[in-house]
Amino acid sequence: MDSTLSPALYRDESPQSALRDTQACINHIAGLDPTHELITPIITPRFAPSCTTECLKALGELHRTTGLPCQTHISENRAEIELVASLFPTSSSYTHVYDSHGLLTERTILAHAVHLSPEERALVKARDAKISHCPASNTALTSGAARVRTLLNDGVTVGLGTDVSGGFTSSMLAETREAIFVSRHVAMIDGGEAKLSVEEALFLATRGGAKVVGLENRIGGFEVGMDWDAQLVSIVPVDDSVGIDFNAGPLELFGNESDVDKVHKWVFTGDDRNTAAVWVKGRLVHHRDTFQP
Repeated sequence: MDSTLSPALYRDESPQSALRDTQACINHIAGLDPTHELITPIITPRFAPSCTTECLKALGELHRTTGLPCQTHISENRAEIELVASLFPTSSSYTHVYDSHGLLTERTILAHAVHLSPEERALVKARDAKISHCPASNTALTSGAARVRTLLNDGVTVGLGTDVSGGFTSSMLAETREAIFVSRHVAMIDGGEAKLSVEEALFLATRGGAKVVGLENRIGGFEVGMDWDAQLVSIVPVDDSVGIDFNAGPLELFGNESDVDKVHKWVFTGDDRNTAAVWVKGRLVHHRDTFQP
């Protein structure tokens, strides 16, 4: 970020220093994980207003030559869109700013995308760029409600993100819940088709997110050969004879729920207390005392 609109505390001195420091970070990560098995650097122009044209072009060229992914923000709120239009008057849209600087490709992750025009959605689709939907952040900042159903209908790849500094949690379970609620607010205006089902929101949080970051063949599902990244969810029926166990979380079962009902209840009322165990790449990294590995 080298624009004077960026706070001086973390503003790059120049496009050259931004490029130099980004390359230094890439080199450092290569020294830790040369094959990017666990860590992949990502080129990050924070968002268009924080960068000059020279900086965006330099990062776009780095994106092209290294093949590394790129992440940035787009069309989060209307004032931001107006600012971008004033800063980049030769670009026809916010999306075109990134496209014209070499930063809109199949390895680009665009956060928010709340107010994309039909033409911008078509350009995102044509470049096979990906969208990270951040419903909690968009709601907290009153940025707007992304039309996720429209994006999906247009064939755009969408996953869930947090943008946690703008939202209130890094929990993907909470973000799944927020995505459902945001879609229902959209449905109040656009009609019932806009609503996301629990199953669709869970897809965005798992397989959708995996595809957004280019790891759909490694994570997000349980097919043979994929990484065993999993959590064991504990759902305990209510037992009135022993009273309420607040350590078990707020989720309650009454004994007549189907398996689908149980999943829905977990999504709407569960929290981290329902996570009995977590595995990453087949290694048990967390478990509660009640879980016996």
